[in-house]
Amino acid sequence: MRKDGNPSAGTATPAVELRGITKRFPGVVANHDINLTVRTGTVHALMGENGAGKSTLMKILYGMQRPDEGTIAINGELCEFHTPGDAIARGIGMVHQHFMLADNLTVLENVVLGGEKLHGIGAKAKAKIKEISDQYGLGVRPDALVEDLGVADRQRVEILKVLYRGAKILILDEPTAVLVPQEVDALFDNLRELKAEGVTVIFISHKLHEVLAVADAISVIRRGTTVGDADPKAVTARQLAELMVGAELPSPESRESTVTTTEMLNVEGLRIAKTDAEGIERVVLDDISLRIHKGEILGIAGVEGNGQAELVEAIMGMLPLDAGTVVLDGKNLSGTLTRGRREAGIGYIPEDRHRHGLLLEAPLWENRILGHVTERPNSSGVLLKPAAARTDTLRIVEQYDVRTPGIEVTAASLSGGNQQKLIIGREMSHQPKLLIAAHPTRGVDVGAQAQIWEHIRSAQREGLAVLLISADLDELIGLSDTIRVIYRGRLVADADPATVTAEDLGTAMTGAAAGHLESEPEAVAEAQAIAAEGTEAEAEHPHTDTADDPQAGE
Repeated sequence: MRKDGNPSAGTATPAVELRGITKRFPGVVANHDINLTVRTGTVHALMGENGAGKSTLMKILYGMQRPDEGTIAINGELCEFHTPGDAIARGIGMVHQHFMLADNLTVLENVVLGGEKLHGIGAKAKAKIKEISDQYGLGVRPDALVEDLGVADRQRVEILKVLYRGAKILILDEPTAVLVPQEVDALFDNLRELKAEGVTVIFISHKLHEVLAVADAISVIRRGTTVGDADPKAVTARQLAELMVGAELPSPESRESTVTTTEMLNVEGLRIAKTDAEGIERVVLDDISLRIHKGEILGIAGVEGNGQAELVEAIMGMLPLDAGTVVLDGKNLSGTLTRGRREAGIGYIPEDRHRHGLLLEAPLWENRILGHVTERPNSSGVLLKPAAARTDTLRIVEQYDVRTPGIEVTAASLSGGNQQKLIIGREMSHQPKLLIAAHPTRGVDVGAQAQIWEHIRSAQREGLAVLLISADLDELIGLSDTIRVIYRGRLVADADPATVTAEDLGTAMTGAAAGHLESEPEAVAEAQAIAAEGTEAEAEHPHTDTADDPQAGE
């Protein structure tokens, strides 16, 4: 493992060569003297904790931002990118973590949108899409409606969309964040096919074992600069974690059981139907019943779009029920508005922190009030108490290790992981009876992940009931006391985390298994051994990263 940040690319001209890249924002140096060399026809992984500068660096490479210093060379030729169009013209394409597809359009319409001059919008374009799909083994159907596609198929459409525009250098931002294990394997097969055809892939990820499985080379960014390069054939997950955050990789493995016999949440017979644009009624929640006790974490596994979001919104009072009841600590909340449910003791970590968790252009102390405007210390009676809210925001920043120059900066200026820690600190500050945690560590680095897990465990030990929705099956298995699988709006399977593997959960999530899931003991032991490799200790040393990446999402 080299720590010079300047790997040799051999004799061949590298596909991408960044030298001395520096990018400053007011009060923050996001990138400092970054050097990165990516060989043609390889999968090159870019790793680093939240706020390390990965997002800013990729925005510079894709023409979304301009560096203050440094050079970019593509295939040996120096380039200056003023817009993404400049980068696309040089054969660079980017697939963002949050897909940018129009649900009401077909695959063909999505792919040609903005690129109509390339191959038209009809038969010629369709033929080109089929040609690319066949060439790279993507299995994309041009006439399919995007809203009918699963997450993995949508991702393949996004990849095809940039290949259609002639991309030979592909930037993938957290591409496995929403995929089940089987879909991850299929994606990696696609990446190997792309590589075999000469495409260069820059793969941004927090998942160390996945990077080790697919990457040809690894570069690590820390505190805004490149700190090392690694050969995936020679490095371990433990060594990568230490390079990323200066500590060992954390494990979500649960401690002793804290589940009590006292029922905290009782959901019975929830049913919600929505009418689509064509006037057809579609049932999104169908007879959902579940119970969570004090001190229990109930995990919900499912491919996105199978009713998890609606379940959360139904319990929060954000969606009206067609049938069913929601009872919290013996109190029927079925007809109670969202504010009343919060005041009754429900904490909420939303799936989309930008849409439902933060006011991005508001300062941190105002975001501390958000969702808890009627509760202390934010208010007294009908009057808000800004001074008290500011004081408590300072406490949250310190207690939850939120990296920020102050509480007057906007939420948008924080990296994604620090935004998440602020939300969790806010929700935990009101001693909730039930915490709804939707993807609480999505896009969060291993150090912050450990802190979030420990905050949840600590509250669980004090009697908190938790409804955990996560696409990270290792997190679900490690944290949950019980797991339920949701598929097409119904709870179709259940599992004991101690006797199930991620692969068997993934099978149930695709509708291929139901009932009580129990994996072969050998498979469980093997999965636990893999998870334990280099993950025994949590991150013990707070990382003092001062290069928070402004506007960095995940």
